[in-house]
Amino acid sequence: MPSAPRVLILNERDPRNPKAGGAEIHVSEIFRRLVARGFEITLASTRFAGAPARDEVDGMRVWRLGGLPAYYPRAAWRCARETRRGRFDVVVECLNKLPFYAPMYSARPVLALCHHLFGETAFLQVPWPIAASVWAAEKGIPRLYRETPFLTISESSRDDLIERGIAPERIRVSHCGIRRPEVPPADLAARAHRVVFVGRLEPYKKVDVLLRAAARLVDRFPDIEIVVIGRGSDRPRLERIAEEVGLAERTRFVGFVDDAERDRWLATSRVCVCPSAKEGWGLTVIESNALATPVVATDAPGLRDAVRDGKTGFLVAEDDVDGFADRIGSLLAEDDLARTMAAAALEWSRGFDWDRAADEMAESLAAARLAR
Repeated sequence: MPSAPRVLILNERDPRNPKAGGAEIHVSEIFRRLVARGFEITLASTRFAGAPARDEVDGMRVWRLGGLPAYYPRAAWRCARETRRGRFDVVVECLNKLPFYAPMYSARPVLALCHHLFGETAFLQVPWPIAASVWAAEKGIPRLYRETPFLTISESSRDDLIERGIAPERIRVSHCGIRRPEVPPADLAARAHRVVFVGRLEPYKKVDVLLRAAARLVDRFPDIEIVVIGRGSDRPRLERIAEEVGLAERTRFVGFVDDAERDRWLATSRVCVCPSAKEGWGLTVIESNALATPVVATDAPGLRDAVRDGKTGFLVAEDDVDGFADRIGSLLAEDDLARTMAAAALEWSRGFDWDRAADEMAESLAAARLAR
């Protein structure tokens, strides 16, 4: 057995993909740390416009195996061939889009890294024939992965796996870390009446709920402003909704920004809102908390693990526009509440560390190799 573990990662997107999201941040932060420890990491992903077929990202070798229609069969073939040749010691399959079914063909042990499974929320994101395919593909996971160890990023995702039939003893929860912000948080009560969203602009993120809630607060807070950070397919619809509810002049769609600019917005906003229907984990929740910014989020899988309801923010029922308006309004209006939650949020964020998450990944990889 080689001294430097050789790992093949199967993930649809690499960190440089324009559509990269939280799963890709997680992969990058974890595995670049393992590269620094001597691990040999190869990531098999899709190709995007202008990207080379072979690349190196964060110390990881990247194979881009073509566009989406060809990607999954090519990834399966490459995994089967290279593991049979003894090229890798363990395969990490990222479960956050379509399952790869790697345990069926990999000649080396597989660790399933489950960010989240879509279930019925797929129908909020893509046309129904594609959503039905994803839903059906996930149905095979309990049978085809029955001997596979899982590493997942939240208690909600663990519970989802158990409900689907995965044995609890095969599942380990390892929370994400965060990059520590370089900007200091402003005193919350001194911040503008600014509400911020951070994330991909996709239908299941339900940013329209934030816009409709904010529209109900204009009379109470004439200076309210909304900042929407991120890119995605839902932006044109959201811009139309902002116009329809009278927020066009108060809403700024800033698109994709780097971490430093994102942190400047979070450090000077009164509240961050996460109205998504489902998440693997609330990474933006903890990033906001690290800048002493409380969060109002949907009481949904992943988010309910990241938000300590009533302490670091509030949880609200899915699609409850009045509930979101009420909780956002409380944090805009009540300075003592805002300061108390800001302090609790900052303290909560200190428990999330990428080095600890990398340690847990290394332990899980070692266990997967020994189990076969």
